[in-house]
Amino acid sequence: EHHLQRAISAQQVYGEKRDNMVIPVPEAESNIAYYESIYPGEFKMPKQLIHIQPFSLDAEQPDYDLDSEDEVFVNKLKKRMDISPLQFEEMIDRLEKGSGQQPVSLQEAKLLLKEDDELIREVYEYWIKKRKNCRGPSLIPAVKQEKRDGSSTNDPYVAFRRRTEKMQTRKNRKNDEASYEKMLKLRRDLSRAVTILEMIKRREKSKRELLHLTLEIIEKR
Repeated sequence: EHHLQRAISAQQVYGEKRDNMVIPVPEAESNIAYYESIYPGEFKMPKQLIHIQPFSLDAEQPDYDLDSEDEVFVNKLKKRMDISPLQFEEMIDRLEKGSGQQPVSLQEAKLLLKEDDELIREVYEYWIKKRKNCRGPSLIPAVKQEKRDGSSTNDPYVAFRRRTEKMQTRKNRKNDEASYEKMLKLRRDLSRAVTILEMIKRREKSKRELLHLTLEIIEKR
């Protein structure tokens, strides 16, 4: 978009097309050596393209996707612990969504995740190292949106800009902008409540285990 704006500005100033008014386009490559390893020619058309399960809901997939570095780490970790790529994605997704500007601590990560402590420690240390090397605020890419204070007005990479004037809706409709923001806030509050209840459940379970261990120690004595 920067190149496009520069080309439009140059055309407005000089009034004609110049040599520097070029919008770069990536070149297409051919004869790639690793194409067959990525796209093997073993595809067969299935009998049914869309499968519908009417009485069961599909599990929600995590927003985080593995990259090549993650695959190397998971394969290395598989030799010592029981972990799958989907399980790793879910763990990283929970850590990212549980963190704000500052990442969660190891104790908070143990409350967010339900795996063994040793596995949590390995994944947490890997996640902290990768988050420090990440240029952005999060490992999960998100669409850049306009800020409410108007500081990102001239940023060409901002998507879904707000209207300069309030959106006019039909009077007989109730799904206006204010109601939509209230529903988003309600969903965020409910998600936080579920997280808090999971933490409380883990805390009470630890308390119960501590009580049983204390009784066992007293009986042994």
